[in-house]
Amino acid sequence: MILAITLSTAMVTLTESICWKEVVKATDVSGIGVVIYQKPTSSLCYEERKGINPPLCIQKSVPTISWYTPLDRCLPPIHIANFDTQHGWPTSWPERLKIWTSNLFETNREYSEERYNEDTRHWEVLVSGIYMHNLAINWSSIRNVIDMNASFGGFAAVLVKEPLWVMNVVPIHGLDSLPVIFNRGLIGIYHDWCESFNTYPRTYDLMHSSFLFGNLKKRCDLLDVVAEMDRIVRPGGWVLIQDTIEMIEKLSSILHSLHWDTSIHYDTFLVGKKGFWRPS
Repeated sequence: MILAITLSTAMVTLTESICWKEVVKATDVSGIGVVIYQKPTSSLCYEERKGINPPLCIQKSVPTISWYTPLDRCLPPIHIANFDTQHGWPTSWPERLKIWTSNLFETNREYSEERYNEDTRHWEVLVSGIYMHNLAINWSSIRNVIDMNASFGGFAAVLVKEPLWVMNVVPIHGLDSLPVIFNRGLIGIYHDWCESFNTYPRTYDLMHSSFLFGNLKKRCDLLDVVAEMDRIVRPGGWVLIQDTIEMIEKLSSILHSLHWDTSIHYDTFLVGKKGFWRPS
């Protein structure tokens, strides 16, 4: 009982220090209790605290590191969408898909509203003008997609009205854009494509990438990466790769060795369809 009281007191102290609001506290007939807390929707409470433990995180001008980083004992500020005074945080779905959070990366020029909007326009044109009509992909057979280098999540945002979902992957050696993806209301994860991806075999209907493999080939064998893609895609599933013609031809050769059917479009896009062949 003393231990329970001590833990309860420590939890109250902790939740008050990080401005969590207790919304439900109950105990069932067996004596098992539950407490539900709600996180604040602005940083105002953080700023009005009597103490500064834990302190607010300091925004850094250097690019953020996404992989194998130690935990920081600080509170990140709550970012407000840069839209208009009629929209508070969080902006409701799906409007938040197109809203740039202006103060998310205030000191890092790699993250800018201009770059974000250009990325959005790029994928709107590419998906509607080429992907959906000119690449001979049967989109009606696709339920789930993995975007291997998602950037700001523009590809997934364009597909939001389609009857499918997209897992956005942010490669660890590129721009750390996962905060932007989450702020858009999308799902995502960090990953190093020179390592295996944590999923069951034959999980996804389509794997998509845009100019990913040039950086990968400097660190690992592309044959290993394509073999991992083959493991992830279901039989009858697809890969859609945008890259240089040299890289497209190299990847097409590897996919042929795995008995995939491939086609090259506009010298820029490689479409591969996985068959039902497997090594005997």
